[in-house]
Amino acid sequence: MKALALALTAALALALGACSSDKNPSSSSSGGTSGSSSTSGIKQDAHDATLTTKVKSALAADVGLKTLTGISVTSDGSIVTLKGAVDTAANKSRAEQVARGVDGVSSVKNELTVKSGG
Repeated sequence: MKALALALTAALALALGACSSDKNPSSSSSGGTSGSSSTSGIKQDAHDATLTTKVKSALAADVGLKTLTGISVTSDGSIVTLKGAVDTAANKSRAEQVARGVDGVSSVKNELTVKSGG
């Protein structure tokens, strides 16, 4: 069941990534080269969305982290950024460790903060 959910999530991410071509709109003043630039931009967006989905799925599958909902994941190429707030320093470290273990991730920017007890 988890594999099916992961496959559906990845497919959705690919579809949404391919639809979001607003980052590189075509321009007729570029001498006709915007087509390949736009195509590579769409491919990069799809790759980023796929990697982000893979990291989110890995975090959700981790027993110690699956109840955390305050982690935001973004990716740019093979660099993943984690943002948000977690309960403990251990969860912050674990989230980074899980993200680093995902295939395709070259580095992780861990911008998570630890909530003050209170």
